[in-house]
Amino acid sequence: MLFDLEKKPRILAVDDEEINLFMIGKILGNDVEVASAECGEDALRFLTAERVDMALLDYNLPDIDGIEVLKSMKQKAETQNIPVIILTAETSVELETEMFRAGASDFIRKPFVPDILRERTRRVLENEYLKRNLQQEVARQTEQVREQMEENQRLFAETVLALAKTIDAKDRYTQDHSRRVAEYSRTIASRAGMADAEVRDIYFMGLLHDIGKIGVPESIINKTDRLTDEEFGVIKTHTTIGSDILKSIVHFPALSIGARSHHERYDGRGYPDGLRGDDIPMEARVIAVADAYDAMTSNRSYRNVMAQERVRAEIERGRGTQFDPAFADIMLSMIDEDKEYRMRDRGGGKG
Repeated sequence: MLFDLEKKPRILAVDDEEINLFMIGKILGNDVEVASAECGEDALRFLTAERVDMALLDYNLPDIDGIEVLKSMKQKAETQNIPVIILTAETSVELETEMFRAGASDFIRKPFVPDILRERTRRVLENEYLKRNLQQEVARQTEQVREQMEENQRLFAETVLALAKTIDAKDRYTQDHSRRVAEYSRTIASRAGMADAEVRDIYFMGLLHDIGKIGVPESIINKTDRLTDEEFGVIKTHTTIGSDILKSIVHFPALSIGARSHHERYDGRGYPDGLRGDDIPMEARVIAVADAYDAMTSNRSYRNVMAQERVRAEIERGRGTQFDPAFADIMLSMIDEDKEYRMRDRGGGKG
């Protein structure tokens, strides 16, 4: 796990059945310190008074239910940022929606499977660690490497690529997505005649365009059926979260542009700012085309890879509405040159 080696993560397990508390301790005890409570009021007192890195909270408690406990946690400064996984034997869509609206990071159905409990706990803890430390770590490494960019270009690229892989790992359907988007973006920028420095910067922006997904629950990212309006609203926040993470890197202030604006549309119907045409930063207009191409040529939770003819038709259809026409035309040329539909395998085309 990605934690301070001098301090084990501490979890509060809240359940009114002793056997469940015993099992949680046995399953997780090698990796974390497990404290326990048997009712909601005891849990709130403990969480307020003690250091806790995460709570495993049973939905059916003898005094107040787990969602009410979670809502109370969100109203207090001492507890509002503690991630919570709800344990529940109930399996309705309405309950799942209510849990996420209340602020749950995830949920686990009871009776729980040890491997699922262990893995989901690890992922939530690592996600919280990254959210707390990612901005500081990205800024520190970026500043250090940028001071000697000429000598350390390879090191910088590897560092950013490693961060991109960390984000892509949240979505089991889009492994290596960020690298491919960066490669397509670099090729488009080069063919558009941009200067070498601009091409390089767009490549790094492409690598980190989805970094804000660190703040989106995996249960939403990996959902296999249609997203609700509320869930789509959560997905959309990855643009502003990513921008906030990256904009404080003073030696590369433009790095946040791709993260914030890659879902803007040329016709002004995108998000988060509803920018139109040339008001959308040029780098984001490049990344938008590359991102769409990779989305259509990769397996996703809701569909398989699309046929090349259909991908081309979608890019053509979005020319001037979703995409900048000039960059859409370059992507169409790249598709036309790719007779054997292999560009998606190598993540780019000829510059």
